[in-house]
Amino acid sequence: MAGLAQEKLRAREQWGQDPCGAEYDREHELGTREFFDEVERYRYKEYAPWMPRVMEFDKFRGARLLEVGCGMGTDLLQFARGGAHCTGIDLTPRSIEITRHRFKLYGADGNFMLSDGEHLPFRSESFDVVYSNGVLHHTPDTAGSIREVHRVLRPEGVAKIMLYHRNSLNYWFEIVLRRGMLGFEFLRGRSAEEIMSRVIEFSDHDARPLVKVYSRREVRELFGMFKDVRVEVEQLMRNELRFLSPLVSDSMFDRLCKSIGWNVIITAKK
Repeated sequence: MAGLAQEKLRAREQWGQDPCGAEYDREHELGTREFFDEVERYRYKEYAPWMPRVMEFDKFRGARLLEVGCGMGTDLLQFARGGAHCTGIDLTPRSIEITRHRFKLYGADGNFMLSDGEHLPFRSESFDVVYSNGVLHHTPDTAGSIREVHRVLRPEGVAKIMLYHRNSLNYWFEIVLRRGMLGFEFLRGRSAEEIMSRVIEFSDHDARPLVKVYSRREVRELFGMFKDVRVEVEQLMRNELRFLSPLVSDSMFDRLCKSIGWNVIITAKK
C-alpha cells in the first residue's frame, strides 16, 4: 500500500475521518449496535429503498463474494445474511476495522483486508460475485479496476457495480447549473470534476476526493469485456425536485428515478 497516488491518499483521508454513511446517525456512538441499526434503517428505508431489490442481497447464497470498497460493511453484511461467503477490501484502515467489528457484533462471518481496488490481491477466477457500490468512480484508473473485477471473477460470475450517473438531475442541476453557472464556479476556473470533489461526499474536513461520472454509453464501454451487461439507473429523492415535488405523481417519480437518478448500476456476467 506504499506509494499511493495523491487521489487515493485523499480518498483514504476522506473516509478515514468521515466513514461513508456515518453522518446519518448523530445520536448514537459509532460502533454500537444502535448506531449500525440506524445507519441500516436509513439506507434501505429512506435513502435508497430500491437497493435490496436491485442489488439482490439474498440471491447469492453459497457464493464467494468480494466487495471492493466495503466502507462500514453495511451492504456486505446484507450479502452475508443472505448466505454469501463474504470478503471485503478497502483502501482505508479504519473502514476495515469498523467492518470487522460490525460483523463480529452481529455474529456474521467474513474476511477483510486492506487493499487497492486497482490491484486486487487474489488469483484469477477466485470469486462468484464482485460487488462495488460508489467506489470505483473515486479511483484514478476506473477502467483498470473493472478489468481487475473481470479477472478475479470465475466464468459466468457476476459483477454488480454502482457508479455516479452523468445524465442525472444531481449532476446537471446541482453541479453544472446551480454551482457551476449560477454560483460562478466555472468563472473561477473550476471544472465540474473539481466542484464534485468539494461537494459530493459528506465531509467535515478538506480531503476533496476524486469524483467521476459516467453515462450509460460510457459504462457499457467500460464493461465491454463482459458478455452480458444490464444497466439500470436509480436514486432520486423527492426533496431534490424542490417546488416541483407536489406536482409529480408517484408513477412519474418512479420513471424519473430510472432516467435521471444519481446512480447507474451495472450487472455484468463474465
